[in-house]
Amino acid sequence: MAVTLKSAAEIEAMRRAGRVVAEVLALVESELKPGVSTAHLDALAEAHIRRSGALPSFKGYPGLNQRKPFPASICVSIDAEIVHGIPGDRTIRDGQLVSIDAGAIVDGWHGDAARSFFVGEPPEPVRELIDATRLAMMAGIAAARPGNRIEDIGAAVEDVAKPHGYGVIRQFVGHGIGRAMHEDPQVPNYRTQRASRRIEAGLCLAIEPMFTLGSFEAAILPDDWTIVTRDGSLAAHFEHTIAITEHGPEILTTV
Repeated sequence: MAVTLKSAAEIEAMRRAGRVVAEVLALVESELKPGVSTAHLDALAEAHIRRSGALPSFKGYPGLNQRKPFPASICVSIDAEIVHGIPGDRTIRDGQLVSIDAGAIVDGWHGDAARSFFVGEPPEPVRELIDATRLAMMAGIAAARPGNRIEDIGAAVEDVAKPHGYGVIRQFVGHGIGRAMHEDPQVPNYRTQRASRRIEAGLCLAIEPMFTLGSFEAAILPDDWTIVTRDGSLAAHFEHTIAITEHGPEILTTV
């Protein structure tokens, strides 16, 4: 179920968790260069989270059907990997599209955010994919206003993807967030044509579009975590945690 924030202390805890996540993403970006191992990026992230008095949201998170808890503190997804890439021995190479997803818990409240980066100078189609995915996230956030519906967020995200012909991932969606990392409601990145929840002040959401240069179809690798595009096309992923106020959305995963 969704938790609606009711006190200044609760929203401040969400802000603190969000700041830690934003700091982690900035730290990882500063270290994202050819030759760096994904395990090293994960170690840096976990150290910063714990040094900040927070806990990693992802480490030990139960897998599908309660199998294989996630073994790391961030997700590092490369090229055709959409989400949930596991850090390990792989090293970053020039010319890769790298998506980093991070989560932190402060006083029992969660923050969750993701960004996509290109290592080196991106080809124009890849730069446009990254830019469009980020803009779609911001369009979805702008639609998350009291009185609107969850469906309006998905419509705003989809409207950014359509002119480019990008695949909009459907298997994984945004979500409510608060006392748990994943709460109701689900927040699709496309029009579902179904009745959806009215957005009200106090609701916290993770808005996270995932676009591809090809099909929206996805598959899971044998590690039970990493999600990839079925056609091998590149994927980008952006995410912010937001709180809905009476005046509109407030981005929490920022410094």
